Amino acid sequence: MKILVTGAAGFIGSHLSEVLSEMGHNVIGIDNFNPYYSPELKRLNAEEIAAKGVKIFEVDLVTDDLSDIVGDVEFIYHLAAQPGISATTPYEQYVRNNLNATYNLLEAVKNLSGLKCFVNVATSSIYGKFACDAEDTAPKPTSYYGVTKLAAEQLVLVYHREQGLPACSLRIFSVLGPRERPEKLYTKLIRSILLDEPFPLFEESLNHSRSYTAISDVIAGFILVFNHPEKVIGEIINIGSDKEITTREGIAIVEKIMGKKARFDIKPKRSGDQLHTKADINKARRILGYEPQTSLEEALRAQVTWYKEKVFSQGLHKLTP
Repeated sequence: MKILVTGAAGFIGSHLSEVLSEMGHNVIGIDNFNPYYSPELKRLNAEEIAAKGVKIFEVDLVTDDLSDIVGDVEFIYHLAAQPGISATTPYEQYVRNNLNATYNLLEAVKNLSGLKCFVNVATSSIYGKFACDAEDTAPKPTSYYGVTKLAAEQLVLVYHREQGLPACSLRIFSVLGPRERPEKLYTKLIRSILLDEPFPLFEESLNHSRSYTAISDVIAGFILVFNHPEKVIGEIINIGSDKEITTREGIAIVEKIMGKKARFDIKPKRSGDQLHTKADINKARRILGYEPQTSLEEALRAQVTWYKEKVFSQGLHKLTP
């Protein structure tokens, strides 16, 4: 099957592209190598998945013609986005890369006769500060990121409702593991400990709780959707773990793995941050038989190993914030 993955050089997109290619599918990846974080890290991911047979196109979903690429695509995973909660990223950038990019992609593929499913990849940030509810709960996003990802999700579902596009949306909760973005908590923590530098920690965040999900468990959810698209068309589904942990407890696990304590540099509270997330995955269990398998410690051990071998040993940590 010919599959399109947008954001293919990113954290989740690269893992998904790799697995689909290993399954024997023809995987086409799109990425614009946005400088939100170092493009060199994305190019490292791109090289690794290209070696597995994934064909990567450096394309901007907003400005470039997609017709030659999308052609006879049969399945789409739309992960490309302006990520994160950043005080330095303007609102217009979130609108451009989350909403406008999604619109242009939808317009390019809406008439594909062989399309089996357009999978929009959304986020728990749609729920707001307390993300622990079922999919039918009224969203209360508290960031530009959450607002524009909610808008993009609804845009995809409009094309389903009004034009019959076979589509669904997966709301992904906090993900970790190899290739995690450099500005995320655990990657920054690993880097700080290796360099014996103070770790920037937002005030009061030690008590924040998250249901972190191993990248392997997220990809397993994506593959269940791939295997059973008829079960998810028109649906919004949470994908994540329902086991929560505080930031304090997560840091302690990394310290244990690395055999060294972190030093903290306390920063002012971050506006729009989530205080508590716990994925309600009852719908995913019921419809898809989804069940996370990997413990937080297993995922963090894999992430520490990856960072040491692929980033730190090659000096790429100097490119990260």
